[in-house]
Amino acid sequence: MIILTKEDIKKCFNMEEAIEAAKKSLAIYTDNKAIVPLRNNIRIEKSNGNILYMPASTVSDVESSGIKIVSVYPDNIKENLPAVPATMILVDSNTGIVSAVLDGTYLTQLRTGAVQGAATDILANKDAQTGALIGTGGQAYQQAIAMLTVRKLKKLKVFSLDNNKAQEFVTNLQKDIEGTFDTKIELAISAEECVKDADIITTVTTSKVPTFKDEFVKQGAHVNGVGAFTEDMLEMPVETIARANKIFFDTTDGVMAEAGDILSAIKQNLITIDEQNVELGNVILGTTVGRESNEEITLFKTVGTAVLDVVTAQLIFEKAKQLGIGTEIKL
Repeated sequence: MIILTKEDIKKCFNMEEAIEAAKKSLAIYTDNKAIVPLRNNIRIEKSNGNILYMPASTVSDVESSGIKIVSVYPDNIKENLPAVPATMILVDSNTGIVSAVLDGTYLTQLRTGAVQGAATDILANKDAQTGALIGTGGQAYQQAIAMLTVRKLKKLKVFSLDNNKAQEFVTNLQKDIEGTFDTKIELAISAEECVKDADIITTVTTSKVPTFKDEFVKQGAHVNGVGAFTEDMLEMPVETIARANKIFFDTTDGVMAEAGDILSAIKQNLITIDEQNVELGNVILGTTVGRESNEEITLFKTVGTAVLDVVTAQLIFEKAKQLGIGTEIKL
């Protein structure tokens, strides 16, 4: 069994590889080559916590099986501990023996950024020059890296309700990308300033109200809704969802069960969903058309799926073994 820390993963697997892994994951899911049981949620009342178990297995050219354990313990911050720690356990599909344990927190950040990067790469205009990122929480950094990886943006505008946190995020990101990307990272003082004239808009928050107004979304923009993952969360304005020419999901089942902004638009009869063709995996497989003109507004909604975890973890594990990275443990 190999133990792979965050630093181990960073040494052997970059965002470009993660985006390709995300595309492969979505295609596998849509092609019905994955087994994804419902995640189990155990509530620990005395500690104000929840422990979620997310299993999955694939039977495609990437054979992967495993389970991610994600805990949500808001009070951990009082003890200077992560509020949402996670661990990924990878199981050999042929023997049933655990082959690797990975830092699930970083894996989640990487694959969540990567699935947005996959959608942006497939759906955004090729000449996109300006990006907008709303939210500077734990998932935001890899969301920014994913956008910069798939498009040569001249400018990425960042907005958060916490201006000090946003400024720190902008400063750190600009420093980190020096020598890798030529993009200028700018602090936006309002959501309007952030979204206006943006070719790519990514919102990654837990907001229960829209994080931007539809009137500032230009024709031809691509919009990613990443943060809202419960029925009561709502990041994207329903007007933008209704105005979108093309709407795609990571998984139909997940979005239709959990995505508050999409569900709100459906309940208001603003959109109807073609469940046979709405998954981005259909575009990857070539059974559905993506963007067809520079003026179309395209929209992608993700709530996450364990397939992204097991496929990405398997590919990381294989690369780490090839490079001799990680700590081997014999039980």
